[in-house]
Amino acid sequence: MSTQRCDGCDERTRIAGGISDFWSQAGGSSGGVDLELADGSEHFLCFDCVERLPDDREATAADVEALTVE
Repeated sequence: MSTQRCDGCDERTRIAGGISDFWSQAGGSSGGVDLELADGSEHFLCFDCVERLPDDREATAADVEALTVE
């Protein structure tokens, strides 16, 4: 199983489709997603952190940084 750290909470998050899944034939979905935010920054966030981003405006890198403080 391949993992990547979430840029918001720093937790290891499963990434589906990695080379380790190929050899083990383990299935399953990813626990996060790569996002390009309104300010052009790119971040990998787990689904819990994606849910914590603001709904009332476009998210920015400052919003991702704020996730680590909470």
